Amino acid sequence: MSKPNRFEKIVNIKNKKVNFEFEFIDTYVTGVMLKGTEIKSIREGKVSLTEAYCMFLDGELYIRQMHIAPYSMAASYNHVAVRDRKLLLKKKELEKLETKSAEKGLAIIPVRIFINDRGKAKLEIALARGKKTHDKRQDLKEKDAKRELQRMAFD
Repeated sequence: MSKPNRFEKIVNIKNKKVNFEFEFIDTYVTGVMLKGTEIKSIREGKVSLTEAYCMFLDGELYIRQMHIAPYSMAASYNHVAVRDRKLLLKKKELEKLETKSAEKGLAIIPVRIFINDRGKAKLEIALARGKKTHDKRQDLKEKDAKRELQRMAFD
């Protein structure tokens, strides 16, 4: 008889606007420093990345405006829903990101948050450049064309 996995519920919360608004240059998977009840709320899937962004403070990378709802079962020791949370990366990756993000037009944005197989919360971030409106229209045209080809293939 196999041992049941404690982390069977799959948590994979994506920031859906990001693919439409930005063009990805590099992606990284980072750890997040969390308080006790925050990880429990993440496991319940109560996280919002829509307004979140990353920035450097004193040489360290932080995520801002990520909303983690208060844990419903916590009595008085609950966490603050929106606060700055430190991201855990290797020193070389931090230095590379800091130099590249200083370039004009580049930003560090959260793409998705998930729970890995060891039960740790991980955040996927991307170094990205904002798309122009004509790029967005081109993406929509390509998406429609691909959908039309699939429709013809099934007929």
